Amino acid sequence: MNLESPTVTVEKSAQELFDLLSDVRNFEKLMPENIAKFEVIGDDAFIFGLKGMPEIKLKMKEKVAPNKIVLGAASDKLPFTLVADINSASDNSSNVQLLFEGEFNAMMCMMIKGPISKFIETLAGNMSKL
Repeated sequence: MNLESPTVTVEKSAQELFDLLSDVRNFEKLMPENIAKFEVIGDDAFIFGLKGMPEIKLKMKEKVAPNKIVLGAASDKLPFTLVADINSASDNSSNVQLLFEGEFNAMMCMMIKGPISKFIETLAGNMSKL
């Protein structure tokens, strides 16, 4: 299952946005309002939970300055990645799109497609809060 957020423009250089997203503590500012839990559990990992959903542990998997950050599920039960694709628009602004990629059975896809789509749209929409 592959999902894409809308591309959003952020008033920060690509490097500045990359640096902010490289710090997992900053993801708390991107979370939707219905967040039930957010806990940093290391320099490269955090756990978050949304109301009515199981908690998910995300770990920094890859960083390619200043264009790409890859977070992945720390559990093999729900294997997925969340990629922040950052492109410079000007010296002081950049475009970012979030890409979700996961391997789930058809039943799971039907259950999570809507909530995950809304979740990554919210994360992208909140980029300006960084």
